[in-house]
Amino acid sequence: MKVTTRARGGDVKPSQMIIRRAYKFRLKTTPEIENRMLQFAGCSRFVWNFALAAQKERLDKTKKVLSYFQLCKCLTQWKKEEDMAFLAVAPAHSLQQTLKALDRAMKDAFDKKQPAKRFPVWKKKFKCVDSFRYPAGIKLQGARVYLPKLGWVRFHKSREIQGTVRNATVSRKGEHWFVSIQTQQEVVVPPRLVSNPDSDIVGIDVGIARFVTTSTGEAVSPLSSFKKLEKKMALAQKLLARKKKFSKNWQKQKRRVSKVHIKIADARKDFLQKKSTIMSKKHAVIVAEDLSIKNMSASAKGDMEKPGKNVKAKAGLNRSILDQGWGNFFRMLEYKQQWSGGSFLQVDPKNTSRKCPRCDQVSIDNRKTQVLFLCITCGFSANADYVGAVNIKHRGIENLKAAGQAASACGGRASAPQ
Repeated sequence: MKVTTRARGGDVKPSQMIIRRAYKFRLKTTPEIENRMLQFAGCSRFVWNFALAAQKERLDKTKKVLSYFQLCKCLTQWKKEEDMAFLAVAPAHSLQQTLKALDRAMKDAFDKKQPAKRFPVWKKKFKCVDSFRYPAGIKLQGARVYLPKLGWVRFHKSREIQGTVRNATVSRKGEHWFVSIQTQQEVVVPPRLVSNPDSDIVGIDVGIARFVTTSTGEAVSPLSSFKKLEKKMALAQKLLARKKKFSKNWQKQKRRVSKVHIKIADARKDFLQKKSTIMSKKHAVIVAEDLSIKNMSASAKGDMEKPGKNVKAKAGLNRSILDQGWGNFFRMLEYKQQWSGGSFLQVDPKNTSRKCPRCDQVSIDNRKTQVLFLCITCGFSANADYVGAVNIKHRGIENLKAAGQAASACGGRASAPQ
């Protein structure tokens, strides 16, 4: 986010920002339209696998992989072959978008700056999400959307679509089909000024017993959507494992498992969206810890030579961490703060739960329990999560000062709190 600065006594100029939003709606389909969409998704999956096989073959022969434009030329030739003539059924642009996604995945896999990226894998019929993308040709008319080679399709319009339509992605989730319409809009965003540093700048500490604790003393209870449906999910998966793979009964049970997964994911997403929106509206600057969630939720199994300890307890902790959705929550806060002219920053989490906010004493003995913080030097006592949130806020303010952004964050009017 571009930061707008203001000299004392001057005016803060609103900044222009290009905002891209995605509006997702459930489509009102018919069996005929669903069959055609399944064909399009199947063609996209086939093109991905066929192109990936071609790229792997070239790598095995120590040849350079084909570029996106070369793959598009190959696609034209594939359509002319008798055994692949069915690809002509799907929109050409959608298949090209599949090749573009594969090309990007190949480049990311060999990018040393992205060590977490892995080599692309096959897309299996019963494991991957059925989807295809339209880069152009989309039209909107009320609660209808025009999709090339599908025509006008009605959808459940839950809100108004703002901005210029850029592209659309059609995907299936469970038994329903959805369209995600991405728009682009240039808006003028006035920067949010910090008139009251005690409330406008807030530090947040995320946890399991408490989803969020703020430096203002507020606490948000966790939803734990997976934990609520964990037994139901286990039973559904147990019944699935007992059925013959790919049989009709297996497919029916798999749909039941998918329904539980969707219910868990939708509940979590709704919870995170609501809480992040409320927090973004209340505070101009939000400070959080820069957590390595991947490392925090790593398995403790170890290996044959060095087996792990407390594996079952660690597995339960990992499930609880991932059930909270901290990463998505931070991502939502970041873009919502950008859209509203606020700021979101993450700080080093080191010793935020061990430092006394009154005397700055750092000691492991300050927090002997998960709930209570008791300073061994000055005797300050408070909820441990609240102390962490206060320390996170102070560290965020220090970072703003060090970067020379304190005046910008405070709008040139108020000084950052000490």
